[in-house]
Amino acid sequence: MKLTVLGATGGVGSEIVKQALAAGHHVTAVVRDPSRLDVEGELLEVVVAGLSEHGALTEAVSGRDVVISALGARDRTPTTVVTDGAHAAVAALGSAGTRRLLLVSASGPFVDGDTFFTRNVVKPILGRVLRHAFADMIAAERIVRASDLDWTIVRPPRLLNGPHTGAIAARTDGNVRGSYSINRADVADYLLRAAADDSLVRQTVSIAHG
Repeated sequence: MKLTVLGATGGVGSEIVKQALAAGHHVTAVVRDPSRLDVEGELLEVVVAGLSEHGALTEAVSGRDVVISALGARDRTPTTVVTDGAHAAVAALGSAGTRRLLLVSASGPFVDGDTFFTRNVVKPILGRVLRHAFADMIAAERIVRASDLDWTIVRPPRLLNGPHTGAIAARTDGNVRGSYSINRADVADYLLRAAADDSLVRQTVSIAHG
């Protein structure tokens, strides 16, 4: 598989790059600062480009089987990084003729499938603390859904830096109940498997530690 990763120096993005290379995939990592990418490999191509550089992004996604946007906010200040990434990815894929796009979002802004306590107590608190990041993800999801691409939106809960476990629960009809975190390495594992799963085209999937 040939894939392009946006946000390749982030926690989830770097895990995607590492696992994809280990599995023998050809990986194009789009980064702004290549010094932050601590991954090497013969099958790795690094493209230095910002989200506003349409020509460079179009070239980076051309001829690829899938593009994964793993961009995310680094703090709690106002941000549009996920939205900007969605705009850029949709435009670049459209120009390149590439169809498959995976967007990493979050389960936090959404309550479908949640327990009463989570929906009415936990999520309102999270919504206030992480309101900027949540607003960014909601807007990004709208952009991706409005496109004519073969998209999949993946919503993990709280991200941790633990090892790859392979214990992943997933639902397309709401958030995973009773599990409120997942290791970044497991998110990367799920994304790589989802990229080749045609049954997940135009689906929104919530995942968590299983």
